[in-house]
Amino acid sequence: MEELELERRASSHDTEPEVLEELSRSISWRVRRAVGWNPSTPVPVLRVLSRDRVQWVREAVAGNPNTPLDVLEILARDPDGYVRSAVALNTATPESLLSELSGDEMVEFDTTNERLRYIVMESVAKNPRTPHHDIVRLSASQSDDVRAAVASNPMVPVEIMEKLSRDQSWMVRYRVARNPVTPPEVLGRLADDRITDVRAAVAANVKSPPDSLIALSRDRMIEVRRAVAENPSTPVGALEALSGHWSFLVREAVAKNRSTPASIVERLSSDPDPSVQKAARERLRGRTA
Repeated sequence: MEELELERRASSHDTEPEVLEELSRSISWRVRRAVGWNPSTPVPVLRVLSRDRVQWVREAVAGNPNTPLDVLEILARDPDGYVRSAVALNTATPESLLSELSGDEMVEFDTTNERLRYIVMESVAKNPRTPHHDIVRLSASQSDDVRAAVASNPMVPVEIMEKLSRDQSWMVRYRVARNPVTPPEVLGRLADDRITDVRAAVAANVKSPPDSLIALSRDRMIEVRRAVAENPSTPVGALEALSGHWSFLVREAVAKNRSTPASIVERLSSDPDPSVQKAARERLRGRTA
C-alpha cells in the first residue's frame, strides 16, 4: 500500500483501533506521526509512540488531547523544543505543567523574519488554559512574538488586551484586532491605527463597533474596504456604499456577504465584472433554494 494511503488511514478517526496499532509499527515515521496525532489512537499505542526515536512522532503524541497526563509530564521535559511546544499547546495539559513550561527559554532562529523565537513560551501564551498569573507575566515579555501570542489567546483578560492594544509592535496590535473576544471599545481605537494590517483586522472582526466599520468603509486602502465588505456585522448603509466601489474585489465581497440585502445583490447580479455577477447570482440562487 502506498505511503500516502497509509498516512490517510492513520489519520482517519474512523480507522479501527487494531489497524492503528498495526500502523504505529510502520517503518515510515510519517505514518507513525499520523497515528500519534489521531485522537482515536488507543492510549497504550500513544505510550509506545511517546518514546519514538523521531522527534516529529513524539511531537504528535504531545499534541494529542487524549495523551495521558503522566506521558505529557514526560514529554514536557523532552530534549526537543518542538515536542515541549506541542505539550504547551495541548488543551489537555494541566495548569501546573503550563506554568512550568511558561519559563522554557528554548529559542529558534526565524530565518524568514531574522529574529529569535521563544517557541515554547509562545505556545504557552496561546493556550486558553494557561493560568492568569502566567499570562500576565508573558504579556510583559521582551519578545514581540510572545506578546503577540498572548494577544491571540481567547481567554486573555480585558485589562491585558487593553494594554497590548497599545503595544509598540504592530504585530501585537494586529493579533489584538483579530481576537474575537477583544472588547468593542478597544477595536474602535485600533480602527485608527497607522498600520494597514491592523485596520484590516478590525474591519474583519465581527465585534467591531458599527461606527468604526462605517469609517473603515471609507479607508484609503482597498484591503481594508474589502474586509469591511466581507464582515457580516457591517451596517447596510456601508454595504450599499461599497457595492459601488471601483474595485471588483470589493463589490464581489459585498455580493458574497450574507448580510447584504437582496436588493443590492440583485443589482450586483448585473455588474459589469463577471466575478461580481457570478457571486451575486450564486447568492440569489441560494436565497431562492
